[in-house]
Amino acid sequence: MNLTANFSLHELTKSDIALRHDLENSPGAAETEALRLLCEKVLQPVRDHFGKGVKVNSGFRSLAVNAAAGGVQGAKPSDHTRGMAADIEIPGVANAELAQWIMDNLDYTQLILEFYTPGIPDSGWVHVAYNPADLRNQELTATKVAGKTTYLPGLVA
Repeated sequence: MNLTANFSLHELTKSDIALRHDLENSPGAAETEALRLLCEKVLQPVRDHFGKGVKVNSGFRSLAVNAAAGGVQGAKPSDHTRGMAADIEIPGVANAELAQWIMDNLDYTQLILEFYTPGIPDSGWVHVAYNPADLRNQELTATKVAGKTTYLPGLVA
């Protein structure tokens, strides 16, 4: 099933973690619609601008897959479990450049430059979430401080 011209439901639900742990990772109708919006409003415009394939490292995650991935648990569900987020990269494009372009050109809920190392363009990845009811355009940078993930405000590259 195609969600947009260049993105399929299969690539937004493919999960190595699900395969390794024999976990189901199929979205329901609401999550599939959220994935379609994420692709339409964020991923397809990114693909159209850069003219290169966008690698989806992680899109939709069932609750079991999200737990196995070490994702957010508890009262506030992960945007991945709602079909509203993807972790992406574009081979040959620095992740900091990708995050900056999204910040400058698109609406989104949250944009995180995760574990990027300045001077190493392909380090880390970009997490982007799209919830049409919450387009707050929040930017964060995830880094390790004393072995723990820390989120700093803004894009720090």
